[in-house]
Amino acid sequence: TCLQSLVIEKFGEETWEKLKASAQVQDTFMTYTVYDDTITIKLIQEACKTLGVPMEAILKLFGEYFFKFCKMSGYDRMLRTLGGNLTEFIENLDALHSYLALSYQEMNAPSFRVERAADGKMLLHYYSDRSGLCHIVPGIIEAVAKDFFDLDVTMDILDMNEEVERTGKKEHVVFLIVQKACRKMRKAKAARLRDSQDNQSDQEALQAAFLRMKEKYLSVSACPVKKSRWDVVRTDFLFLCPGHLVNTFEPIYPERLWIEEKTFCNAFPFHIVFDESLQIKQAGVTIQKYVPGLQTQKIRLDEYFSIIHPQITFDISSICKFINSQFVLKTRREMMPEAWKHQPTLKLRGQMIWMESTRCMMYMCSPKLRSLQELEQRKMHLSDIAPHDTTRDLILLNQQRLAEIELSNQLERKKEELRVLSQHLAIEKKKTETLLYAMLPEHVANQLKEGEFKTCTILFSDVVTFTNICAACEPIQIVNMLNSMYSKFDRLTSVHEVYKVETIGDAYMVVGGVPVPTGSHALRVANFALGMRISAKEVMNPVTGEPIQIRVGIHTGPVLAGVVGDKMPRYCLFGDTVNTASRMESHGLPDKVHLSPTAYRALENQGFEIIERGEIEVKGKGKMTTYFLIQNLNATKDEIMGRPITPLDHKGKQKRMVLSLMSNTFSTNNLRYIEGSPWVLRANTGTSPPTTKLQGSAQIHLSNFCCVKGPSTGTSRAGQGCWASCLGDGRQKFLSWAPIHLS
Repeated sequence: TCLQSLVIEKFGEETWEKLKASAQVQDTFMTYTVYDDTITIKLIQEACKTLGVPMEAILKLFGEYFFKFCKMSGYDRMLRTLGGNLTEFIENLDALHSYLALSYQEMNAPSFRVERAADGKMLLHYYSDRSGLCHIVPGIIEAVAKDFFDLDVTMDILDMNEEVERTGKKEHVVFLIVQKACRKMRKAKAARLRDSQDNQSDQEALQAAFLRMKEKYLSVSACPVKKSRWDVVRTDFLFLCPGHLVNTFEPIYPERLWIEEKTFCNAFPFHIVFDESLQIKQAGVTIQKYVPGLQTQKIRLDEYFSIIHPQITFDISSICKFINSQFVLKTRREMMPEAWKHQPTLKLRGQMIWMESTRCMMYMCSPKLRSLQELEQRKMHLSDIAPHDTTRDLILLNQQRLAEIELSNQLERKKEELRVLSQHLAIEKKKTETLLYAMLPEHVANQLKEGEFKTCTILFSDVVTFTNICAACEPIQIVNMLNSMYSKFDRLTSVHEVYKVETIGDAYMVVGGVPVPTGSHALRVANFALGMRISAKEVMNPVTGEPIQIRVGIHTGPVLAGVVGDKMPRYCLFGDTVNTASRMESHGLPDKVHLSPTAYRALENQGFEIIERGEIEVKGKGKMTTYFLIQNLNATKDEIMGRPITPLDHKGKQKRMVLSLMSNTFSTNNLRYIEGSPWVLRANTGTSPPTTKLQGSAQIHLSNFCCVKGPSTGTSRAGQGCWASCLGDGRQKFLSWAPIHLS
């Protein structure tokens, strides 16, 4: 994750995608997951090829950024408290890694050992079984020195070889840490220019000294008998600018130790004292309880324990070399009582303290436990740990930390899933847009595709007892019933200029004010609802033979509209307004138009008769005061249904319009259905195709036509037809020439 952030920040996301593709590594990396180093090496090698930068430079840059990444990840305060100077900071890195291993159990951290002297010189030993990554260390240490301690240091590799001092590790690198010319990091630019010549000469002298020391170091025997090559180098090493790598402090010690043996062993229940031959001299009371063999006289430490960290040979000289490291010891299973051999082995973590006066080593330690579960598995209790030992708090805190890490892992996995889904969504959206632009002009499609409407009115309807009807009828009967009902509803959408959104089963959904905004959206939907109620009475229930009943629900509010889907894309509405409108329908009553409070306010004082239903419990909404729409006081049924008003004669009756037809014969078989006012059909004889037009300008509805007997001769032949050319209504619709069978 850190490498990914580095490449994206320094070189851009496109470069990172190229590196991943070239290295053929996985698409994503999780923060709390440990990955194989081969992936890191692959990415770094591809970065070297792509950017034309040496691997050492890339790794050093990664080290600098890794320090920055750790600070950004919340470890800033923890890192600052590791030590008061650079030497103490490095010496405590192993302890930090040991603590982090409690949370990151699979972490394979390197180990560090510092050699220092009173004159300020420093040699850093780096041990790792992860070969090829040592160049990260200078980037990290130099960044830490500059940020935390206001020091400008450089690091050079003095030696790099196979591990000879400890077992199990593959790489041992020795770094020479040199503090640059002693000066404040934030000196003014002018002062730095004045000192530039002196600094240059200092650097030249430093480089010459470094080359002399390296030459002498390499000339020393690799396996000295008594005096190691480090002892030789120490005598000749020059540090041009001693000073602030180590702080000086002189403690005061008492003349005698004011504590008795029993008190000490109880106060420090986990400690072991052993001599140069590893023979145990004393042990804390609790460690004796869990390693009973320690109560035996004249036993050796390596008989009951093995060293896990650092990975060194178990002898006093190796331990002394890593005296500043944190030591982890594990009990040998074969030395434990038979009844304990099936439970996890006990691990101890602590420090080695050399006591020169007694020529003995004291191992001051605590049990290494990550959680309460591990405590129980070893049949231990918090009371076994000394009250002053922070291990008690660490176990409890780490229990919570492990839970937080697991939660963070889950969130990160979900985040990654959402990222992948977002990418797929973008691809599918592009396909949808391509398809949409193929059907509509782009500017029109964009208006339909994305639209937020501050106010509109939505209607839902369904058929009462539709489930029971389906159970008692043949499928074709249900199809015929729905087709008849939907055909009537669809015609009403054109009459009242509302938008039909969709039909699902017996549910019918329309909206007013979308996609074309209009201020009269509530009135249009209300009139449409009243028309639905009238039309439903013309559709018969195939079970009872009586008119069906519908429930209608209306709500007014804001929505988001857009075209969704790849196959058969649909213009859909989204938002709580849709949910509330659906709730109004589901909580409505048969043959009633149910209004929400906002729909009622939109229709109030608009010429509608509305009655209050009262306060009801609405699922997902709580209590709501709702209303029933009764009728439009200013419109007739014909106007609601979109039928033209037929003029009245002097007696108050509808005038009968006359349609003149020319035909040789009449057929009295049947009458085609076209909506409209009553008509009288009269036949005229003739031999040429009819040319007579409709007398009148009303909308044509042949279903309501009255018929007059045929020609004066009284003859008619079945199967013969007549032709009519009729003018349509005010919308200029024309009926083409066609045979019309009359009865």
